[in-house]
Amino acid sequence: MPRFFVPEVSGDHILVTGGDARHISYSLRMATGDDITFCNSGKDYFCKIESFSEEGVLCKIISSENSKSEPDVFLTLYQALPKGDKFETIIQKSIELGASRIVPVMTKRCVSRPDDKSFAKKLTRYNKIAEEAAKQSGRGIIPEITPIMDFDKAIKEASENDLPLICYEREGGKRFSEIDFKGKKTVSLIIGSEGGFDASEAEKAIDKGIIPIWLGERILRCETAPVAAISIIMNLSGNI
Repeated sequence: MPRFFVPEVSGDHILVTGGDARHISYSLRMATGDDITFCNSGKDYFCKIESFSEEGVLCKIISSENSKSEPDVFLTLYQALPKGDKFETIIQKSIELGASRIVPVMTKRCVSRPDDKSFAKKLTRYNKIAEEAAKQSGRGIIPEITPIMDFDKAIKEASENDLPLICYEREGGKRFSEIDFKGKKTVSLIIGSEGGFDASEAEKAIDKGIIPIWLGERILRCETAPVAAISIIMNLSGNI
């Protein structure tokens, strides 16, 4: 069943306008009476198309429920900005796996170092990728991609979550199996770019109470590490 996100729901009808209305009408060639699903704030609305007009596509809400695809932990990925188009892959796969928010972070070893102005131009595309990944994977929300955050601010914010974690490639951190996820509703996961973290950054994070975790002897690429870590977190928290 086709699935779309809407900014608000009021009453027993949803009016779809703009690009989504054109997509429903001309690309999908849907008709009056067809079933369609809309999502807003983690809730799914099951509807039937009632009419088409110049104003948009009017749909009647038949029933609604909390989205079954949303995990019961709110996971924020703090990803040190990688070079090239790797960040796009990270956005897509992290959202498919259940990340609720993605924060690009500038660290000492980041090769890609865009300024705020040039990154802002990419942010629209990144959020569009997030929306498409959310639609494809049946999410109930569109996870936010934020502007770039510096490392100190990132670890301060991350430390305020119920369970703050940092993937550090040096042996000595905890294994995921040693982490207690019981009762944890907010999880922060900090992952480095190419080359990982500088030792001073890891020490700063640990001093803030962020738990270092270890993904084993094999060194993973920066675009592989979040996929592995989020998969493990979702499994151990009962969301896979």
